[in-house]
Amino acid sequence: MLTFVGLGLYDLGDISLKGLECVRNADTVYLEGYTSRLMGADVADMEAFFGKEIRVLGREDVEQTPDDIIECAMRGQVAFLTGGDPMVSTTHADLRMRAAAAGVATSIIHASSISSAVSGLSGLQNYRFGKSCSVPFPAKGWFPTTPIETIAANLDRDLHTLVYLDIQEDRYMRIDEAITIIEEMAGMRGIEPPALYVGIARAGSACPVVAAGVGAKLKEIDFGPPLHILIVPADLHPMEREYLEVFAGL
Repeated sequence: MLTFVGLGLYDLGDISLKGLECVRNADTVYLEGYTSRLMGADVADMEAFFGKEIRVLGREDVEQTPDDIIECAMRGQVAFLTGGDPMVSTTHADLRMRAAAAGVATSIIHASSISSAVSGLSGLQNYRFGKSCSVPFPAKGWFPTTPIETIAANLDRDLHTLVYLDIQEDRYMRIDEAITIIEEMAGMRGIEPPALYVGIARAGSACPVVAAGVGAKLKEIDFGPPLHILIVPADLHPMEREYLEVFAGL
């Protein structure tokens, strides 16, 4: 049995009771550590809390060589831990389908996700979000512009855009870095850069930071430690605007 268990947004207090019971009863526990991370708990904290050894997985372990995970699930109970909700990421959907093809039973224990939390923190109505995108750190000879094209297409349809920021082994993209990259992309593609942003830091923690404004304003704000995420809003409904004025300093 392979059970995908969501850990929620920030720390170990976010896991559901159902998820906690599953992890503590599992024969093997894996933690996927590349699509999202709990910034309020590290692996040692998790092992102490769950009373289990945790095997940390990288992208290749899940996407290219998941045989060990599936074989363990053939023999016993496997808990596959992810930050946020397990099925927000397509890489986890792919693993579930591979397990099913191998005859392994699977199940999902859901948890809070950034894709829903941003609406509560920003006041932007969830049904007005279009296609999301991710902004990666540029590399030598590689500077993709797909994110600004996605943002522009959403704005043309009067839809908000949720912009995921890059997570790497040794660094986390910050809101000011993301805005600078988006502006550079816009210049390269001859697209007008976004007029308004909403930045959110440490969703799910006791003290998240939410701020709205033009790019120059948000670049000057100290959002503090990661994880950060960015929204490019479309035209604001009066209630959305008022919410941002009250809770995000618009």
